[in-house]
Amino acid sequence: MEGERRLTEEDAREALRGHVSMKAHAARELYGTIDRPTLELILNDPEVTRWPTSIVFDSESLRAGEFGFATPVPGSPVGAWQITLHPRYSGDDSAVVMLAVYHMVSINYGEIATHEEAEEFGATLLGLSEEDYYTEVCALADRES
Repeated sequence: MEGERRLTEEDAREALRGHVSMKAHAARELYGTIDRPTLELILNDPEVTRWPTSIVFDSESLRAGEFGFATPVPGSPVGAWQITLHPRYSGDDSAVVMLAVYHMVSINYGEIATHEEAEEFGATLLGLSEEDYYTEVCALADRES
């Protein structure tokens, strides 16, 4: 059709970021301040996290310099996922929250989600600016045992 506007990759990226922001705002409104027990609820709330998700601590499956990753649980009948974090964070509930929410966008949106969406989601869910959230995640990622 003449004069019809074609959607671009940038249009799709903008729509994704809008949806990510909307989901994070809705979860923040519903749950308020996100602590470790609240995170466990969020990871199993299908309105916030697409698949039931657990957190495990394991350094064996991490690549050098990696603080964590999200992956589907093989053979799960419900499509469960797990977020694997380095064991150095296991005793620090605020670090677990900060790092786990970073990986929620890959669970919800798959490979199309980038670090930008992860930072948008995490910052919005935790009530931080994107810059502050990014700074915190980087500091945690750089932390030694």
